[in-house]
Amino acid sequence: MSIAQAMILAAGRGERMRPLTDTCPKPLLKVKGKPLLEYHLDAFAQGGFRDVVVNTAWLGEQIEDHYGHETAQGARIVYSHEGKDFGGALETAGGIARALPKLADAFWLVAGDVWMPGFLFTRAAYDRFCASGDLAHLILVPNPAHNPKGDFGLSPDGRALNQADTRHTYSTVALLRKDLFASLPAGNPQGLKVKLAPLLRTAMDQGRVGAELYHGPWVDVGTPERLAQLNA
Repeated sequence: MSIAQAMILAAGRGERMRPLTDTCPKPLLKVKGKPLLEYHLDAFAQGGFRDVVVNTAWLGEQIEDHYGHETAQGARIVYSHEGKDFGGALETAGGIARALPKLADAFWLVAGDVWMPGFLFTRAAYDRFCASGDLAHLILVPNPAHNPKGDFGLSPDGRALNQADTRHTYSTVALLRKDLFASLPAGNPQGLKVKLAPLLRTAMDQGRVGAELYHGPWVDVGTPERLAQLNA
């Protein structure tokens, strides 16, 4: 396994998806016959990012049992088992910090429970980010009905804004640099639970977060109703 340039967040309990997630981890729920997680694994492999870290907690052994360490499309998976190590998920930043030793200095991130089948994880975007001085580059989407106020602003010159009158929703897709997590212990050996948004907001206030608006299909598959609508 070489150092990974991509990570999929797959550790959450999926409370809003109960009872479906009582026996199945949310990233293995199927949209149009294919697990949510697999859309991202395939997209990473197609973009040339074959080495992927997947973090797990709730029912995480099912994910490893299902995929093992390589998919049919050629994605090679290494796991960060937060449930086994700490008894539960470590929140977004805590989970990423735990996985950092397995990741390259810059890496793609996406949540395992969003569906955006047309998004392309390109080498060109990755290389642009690596050449920049930014700590993060966020993919934003138009606000869905369940998040009408949005999360972050977007300046005309492509900067993510902590404070803004008009806000867009963070898609969960981002390019991140290890330095964004410099305030956390290397490898998060204590299993600290830390959210990502405060780290992003601090970096935004320093002018070190880029962003762009994506208009392709995107669904946060957060409830059984949304999953049923996608599969209708």
